[in-house]
Amino acid sequence: MNVRQLHHLWTKVRPVEPGYFFIAAGLFLVLGVFGLRANYMHMDELRNAVYEADKNNGDTSAALTNLQRYVTAHMNTKLAADNGVYPPIQLQYTYERLRETNAKASNEQVYADAQAHCEAQNSSDFSGRNRVPCIEEYVESHGVQQKTIPDAMYKFDFISPTWSPDFAGISLLLAGLSSVVGASWWALRGWIKRRV
Repeated sequence: MNVRQLHHLWTKVRPVEPGYFFIAAGLFLVLGVFGLRANYMHMDELRNAVYEADKNNGDTSAALTNLQRYVTAHMNTKLAADNGVYPPIQLQYTYERLRETNAKASNEQVYADAQAHCEAQNSSDFSGRNRVPCIEEYVESHGVQQKTIPDAMYKFDFISPTWSPDFAGISLLLAGLSSVVGASWWALRGWIKRRV
């Protein structure tokens, strides 16, 4: 490039200060931080909705679906709990209700089996006086045998992306691009100034 072309390029480049790009980068960075905070706060609301649905026997399936969709589509929505429990979403109340229902059904079945067994043994006893000890003995000897329910079916974790094309992600991307353009512009201006 000759001096005349460099001087022409310098007249085009000189009015645009690299500081403008750095100011834009700072503004985009601030917007990105606010976007990250908004993402986390909304995730926290959805996570609390799951906990409430679990505690109040609500629709945990819909609450989990909403949480999963949001977490997997937005950055800064990691579910890690403060207490370090893993997986962070555990439907404790739903699991306990299912176990209680299972125990009740098992108790009813053992009692029905005991009644049938004792009626077959003492079919001539119409008063039931001899059946009561038989039933008690049967229930005691057979006990309640609950089916084991795998608790893993009631524990969840969702992965948050490193970057997402939402408000926060676009703002941070623009902050990075503005910084790169500002640094490149600054270097270009310095190179041209030395040559002219």
